[in-house]
Amino acid sequence: MAAEGKDGTSRKRKGSYAAPALDKAFMIVELLASRPQGMLASEMATALGRSLGELFRIVVVMEEAGYLTKSPVDDRYRVTYKFLDIAYRATPARRLTAAALPEMEAMALAIGQSCHLVVIEGGSGLVIAREENPGTRGFALRVGASIDIVRSCSGKVLLAFSPPLQVERVLDRVEATRQQPIARSRIAADLDCVRSNGHDVRESPITRGVTDISYPVFGFGGECMAALTIPFLQLIDGSQSVTIEDARLILAGTARRISEQLGYKPDQ
Repeated sequence: MAAEGKDGTSRKRKGSYAAPALDKAFMIVELLASRPQGMLASEMATALGRSLGELFRIVVVMEEAGYLTKSPVDDRYRVTYKFLDIAYRATPARRLTAAALPEMEAMALAIGQSCHLVVIEGGSGLVIAREENPGTRGFALRVGASIDIVRSCSGKVLLAFSPPLQVERVLDRVEATRQQPIARSRIAADLDCVRSNGHDVRESPITRGVTDISYPVFGFGGECMAALTIPFLQLIDGSQSVTIEDARLILAGTARRISEQLGYKPDQ
């Protein structure tokens, strides 16, 4: 990447290095992330505007390393769970999910609704754990799902309880991805409201009949580590076991207990 020098000429930025093979490997992973059905090596080459020869050796190396798997039926390559395993071991996600999952399971049983745990990942929210509704009807997000951090209930909570500089960096990434400015003053007002209430409740911006309820989960140092969210599915026959308000109160207690297990002490 070039930067402008004092004399107005273009120069290469110090510390900017090219690693073509690594760049291609990242492109392959990001492409396959949006193709859960997998792709042939030739399809990847076409989608990325590369020759098959350029990509094939990289694909084989990634397969041998366990990051890709090739179907014996249709020869399509798919991303493996190795990425998720490394992410859990290399980030606080492992400890977070270990503390959260038993509590999430108990909560799902108590309220008859699913729940999920969301963290900030770049300019989005990322679902790192979920517990499905134990009943016959329910709504749940899959682990690994990406969430709009500006519009979603989970995203509002994550941003509301994050440091201002982190919020600005996240919003910068959102704008870069969308390639258009976002209404930061309106977002700031929303975050102030969420911070004041200590949680957020709002109709799902995507799914009709679902009301999202979200509370922050804090870590030892008081940092917001995740948002714990219930996508409350309102059944038309009224057969859900608890009301939205009851679910909110149970969620508040669950988020508090998880935070305590992570070492959070609000009075200190």
